Amino acid sequence: MGAIAHSGEGKPLAPFLFLLRFVCVSVWILLGLLTELAVFPALGRARRRRVVGAWSRGLMRLCGVRLRCLGEPVMSGAVLWVANHVSWVDIFVLNSVRTTSFVAKSDIRRWPVIGLLVAWAGTLFIDRHHRHAVRDAGRQMLACFDEGDAVGLFPEGTTTDGADVLPFHAGLFDAAVKSGVPTQPVALRFLKRGRRAPELAFVGEQTLVANLWFLLSARDVSVECRFLTPIPSAEGQTRADVARRAQAAIGEAVRGGPA
Repeated sequence: MGAIAHSGEGKPLAPFLFLLRFVCVSVWILLGLLTELAVFPALGRARRRRVVGAWSRGLMRLCGVRLRCLGEPVMSGAVLWVANHVSWVDIFVLNSVRTTSFVAKSDIRRWPVIGLLVAWAGTLFIDRHHRHAVRDAGRQMLACFDEGDAVGLFPEGTTTDGADVLPFHAGLFDAAVKSGVPTQPVALRFLKRGRRAPELAFVGEQTLVANLWFLLSARDVSVECRFLTPIPSAEGQTRADVARRAQAAIGEAVRGGPA
C-alpha cells in the first residue's frame, strides 16, 4: 500500500479524494448497470445512445477528468473514428462527445465491471484467436454504418503511454473503405496540470486497481481529444493507405505537432 500511496499526488488529501471518487464512481456504475437491465428494454435505439452518452459524460466528471475537444468531430452520419489507445477510459471519453460503437478485443469483455460497462456502451467485441474474427467484426461495423452510426477503433491493438503511436493494424479499416465511409483520426492526450501524464496510462503489467488509484487520486486531470481532418474513402484507395494516413496524422498530433 505504501508503494501505491507514494505514486499518487504525494499529499495527505490524495487517499480521501480517491475514496470519495471511488464511492461516487461505484454508485454511478451500479446505476448504469441497473439502467441497462431495467430501462434499456423499453427504449429505442436513439434513446439508448443518448443515455450512454449522458452516462459517459457523468462518469468522466465523477472521475475528475475534464474533456477538451479540439478540431471538428463528425457528429452526424456514418463515420469511423480511429484513435490512439491510452486507457480503459478512452471509450467513455469519446462516447462523451458522440455515442460510438467501439471495436475492442474480446479479452476486455472479461475485465471485472469494466467489461460489463463497455458491453453496455455498445462495444463490438473481436476474438483475435478466431480465424474469421476480422470478417465477423467487419460485418458488424457495416451494420452500424448502415444505421448512420459512428464506429470507434483503436488500431494499435493495445494501449501505450500516449507519447507516440504503434503501427496500425489495417484489417478493420476495410469496412469503412468498402462502404465509402470517411475515417476521422482522433488523437488522445492525457494531461495533468497541463502536462503530459504517462502515469495515467493503463499499460504493461499494471493492475486495474493501481490505475484507478492514479486516476481517482489525481487533481487537474484532462483529456485532450484532437479531431483531425477526415480521410474520405476515395476510389482506388486501400485500407492500408487509410491506415497509414491515420497513423501519421495521429502520431504528429500526440507528439505535439500541428492539428
